[in-house]
Amino acid sequence: MMKKALSLILALAMALSLAACGGSKTETPADNGGSTADNTSAEPTQMTLILRGGTYAEALKASLPDFEAEHNVKIDVQELSFDDLHTGIALDAVNSTGAYDLCMVDGSWMAEFTENNVLANLSEMGYSFDDDIIPATTTICKVDDSIYLAPFFGNVTVMLYNKQLIADAGYTPEDITTFEDLKVIAQKTKDAGKTGFLIRGGSADNIVSDFIPHLLVHGGWVIDENNQPTVDTPEFKAAMQEYLDLYALGGTMDKDDIVAAIDGGTAALGQAWPGWYVPTADTNANYTVIPTKLNDSDTPKNTSMYGVWCIGIPNNAPHKDLALELVEKAELSIMGSGQGAKKKKQVFAALRAKCPAAIRWAITDEVLDAVIEHAFDVMTAALGKKS
Repeated sequence: MMKKALSLILALAMALSLAACGGSKTETPADNGGSTADNTSAEPTQMTLILRGGTYAEALKASLPDFEAEHNVKIDVQELSFDDLHTGIALDAVNSTGAYDLCMVDGSWMAEFTENNVLANLSEMGYSFDDDIIPATTTICKVDDSIYLAPFFGNVTVMLYNKQLIADAGYTPEDITTFEDLKVIAQKTKDAGKTGFLIRGGSADNIVSDFIPHLLVHGGWVIDENNQPTVDTPEFKAAMQEYLDLYALGGTMDKDDIVAAIDGGTAALGQAWPGWYVPTADTNANYTVIPTKLNDSDTPKNTSMYGVWCIGIPNNAPHKDLALELVEKAELSIMGSGQGAKKKKQVFAALRAKCPAAIRWAITDEVLDAVIEHAFDVMTAALGKKS
């Protein structure tokens, strides 16, 4: 029960952890290719943002109307898919003066973008993290001691399920504790004429990130201690076979179609990220943690992939100073001015309420901090082996 509870804490905390963080206010430097506009009758300054579409963009867009009024600017927002966003940022970086003032960046792009001088050094512009930010969420945002990105939206892989279809298979969400359970549900759903299990296709990134939990539950990783691929190891081969067995009970779709199929009752299960879907008591689908065991006799393992969406300023941005102010404005809009610690307590209280009553007394703030910190440390170390 403790393992299950901690897994639930981790899944929820990753998605909510950045609600407790913000960037410190800075003294905005003098004009640097686009001064801070004042509220005069002058024509508004035109700014352009390139963002990941959907929930991620909506969180940032909420801060824009006030910013436009305060700074006499007009902001155009371009919302793109994962792949198109990456391509758009990379292609624009070759121009001496770029088209974008602020960009949303997936943590997995950080090494590529900093190596190719795509991102401005935020530390040199006067930006710093608040003291109450969870330190591990910032690891992907820095090179040495220099900050290039501000963490914005935390994510961890979860299992999206259709409430009725798992019930038809004889399961409750709490019953789904092993990958064998996933296979049983998927098989029964397919036997009933519907889709059992969905994975994402469309790009190598999607396929790899969806495969990783299956590799982790078998005790494997993509490279060994010598930085060599593990594709010929027993763990990798077993994980691939188990992955293909689940695939045979369903198929591949893009994320929007996966959500539509599971919410619409034509598919039972699919791996997902919390930003894809907002479940309520009345929705047909909900999230649960990805199982931590292969079967009932297995030892629990950490099977979750985490990710952090960040915001940054292109090195060739036409209005860097305004963009930095917008980064800070966006953080304050989400977290509340100077209330990071208060927000963190609210998030932790919500997480604690999700735990079984029998162990709730033991889930202190220190425990939650430790669980989140450890999970990020484990994944950061794993990512470090890949570089």
